Amino acid sequence: MTKLAYYPGCTLKTTAKNFDDSTVASAKALGIELVEPERWNCCGTVHALAKDDVMHHLAPVRNMLRVQEMNSEGQVDSKEMITLCAMCYNTLKRSNQTFNEDSDKKQKIQDIMFKEEATYSGSVEVKHFLETLKEMGWDKVKEAVKTPLTGLKVAPYYGCLLLRPRGIGIDDTDNPRIIEDLFEALGAEVVNFAYKQKCCGSYNTVHMKEVVGDLAHKILKQAKDGGADILATACPLCEYNLGPRQEQVKVQYPSFDSIPVVYFTQLMSLAFGLGDEAMAFEANRPDPRPLLREKGLLEE
Repeated sequence: MTKLAYYPGCTLKTTAKNFDDSTVASAKALGIELVEPERWNCCGTVHALAKDDVMHHLAPVRNMLRVQEMNSEGQVDSKEMITLCAMCYNTLKRSNQTFNEDSDKKQKIQDIMFKEEATYSGSVEVKHFLETLKEMGWDKVKEAVKTPLTGLKVAPYYGCLLLRPRGIGIDDTDNPRIIEDLFEALGAEVVNFAYKQKCCGSYNTVHMKEVVGDLAHKILKQAKDGGADILATACPLCEYNLGPRQEQVKVQYPSFDSIPVVYFTQLMSLAFGLGDEAMAFEANRPDPRPLLREKGLLEE
């Protein structure tokens, strides 16, 4: 069993627990043990764009220092830091890049963190779990499949932060394939749709829910018009804006017909036959279970 450092982030321990549970179980089925740092903290949520901002890099760098310590103590097998939440991935990756490319900020960060027992060297590699799967090889994923997702038409939704900016994103910004390749390995039929990289509205959901409702409607309707049965994402905020926010969509567009929205790792758990606790579909809204039972992929 390969041991890799795993940064879950805040949301995966609260409202996106189904993302966390399905990922840990799916990874184990592939021979990977995801090990959380004992003292991880919030990543800071978004990357600081101000050129003179140093303070907002401290939270990400502290997390990477924890991984560096884990590696030096033999708790994990590499200096890779596996992430899931698209926002966490983007924030951590970009701060690590800033640390390694801006010597002035690097020195300031190290000076501020003088009370730490160790000094962060910049050697940790921030990776999204999807990248780990790709490097492992899609054939290895196929080998773990017990219940192929035959007949299930899945729309892969990337959103913003998995692909942007260039050089940080996990795949080609204009023509990503990584989620499509995963679902094909799981036996599903992939539905390609133009809005798979369109922003879901992000934090506008707090004070401009009508704007988010409009964006969600455009994304979901295009997925449905393309023939999708279900939409899968890798971001807790996207999952919320496209899933539970469908109630708002129905208010604005009364003729809208719901479509289930799940995390990609939940479909992995389903295909791997890992059971209800790992799949955790009961937490999703709209509930995907009736559709999956209708497709013969989930028992009554």
